[in-house]
Amino acid sequence: MRVLTPSRLIAVAALALAVFGFTVGPAWTGADRDRGDHRSKACARGKHQLERNKRTVVKYYTTAFNDKDPELAVKLYGGDKYIQHNPLAANGFDAFIQFVNSFTVQYPELHIDIRRVFAECDFVITHGLLTGAVPVFGERGSKVVDIFRLDRRGKVVEHWDVLAPISATSANGNPEV
Repeated sequence: MRVLTPSRLIAVAALALAVFGFTVGPAWTGADRDRGDHRSKACARGKHQLERNKRTVVKYYTTAFNDKDPELAVKLYGGDKYIQHNPLAANGFDAFIQFVNSFTVQYPELHIDIRRVFAECDFVITHGLLTGAVPVFGERGSKVVDIFRLDRRGKVVEHWDVLAPISATSANGNPEV
């Protein structure tokens, strides 16, 4: 009797794949995601909550930077804590307020033009154009993608960003933002 017949080899491989497939899942981290179903407790479950989260982020961001009022932005749209992933700013809303006030005093023409907003679960992503701080953002401005996480009440509690200057030329002629 042969131990590894082709049908037995296929059965063993299928079993291994099935076991592997059931044990590998999303790699969520953090206290909000420490649940058996791998979904955040703050995960927006319907269109109304997702739209609320998108409005909250846009108002938070534009109130802080365009209106130069980060105190009001935090009061109206900030959660209990603020985790910051931008290496130029510290954690916490006090640090956020200080950062925005310092930046907007130094560059009073600073402006964020949010062109796109996406929401999924407890995350909101904006895609926009930052202008008004030429030495920082360049003459054409900078394209920016911001990622915000909101708590179960729809308040901002965490932030990441990626930005780069708008290019001088384009091989395809399409706008970057």
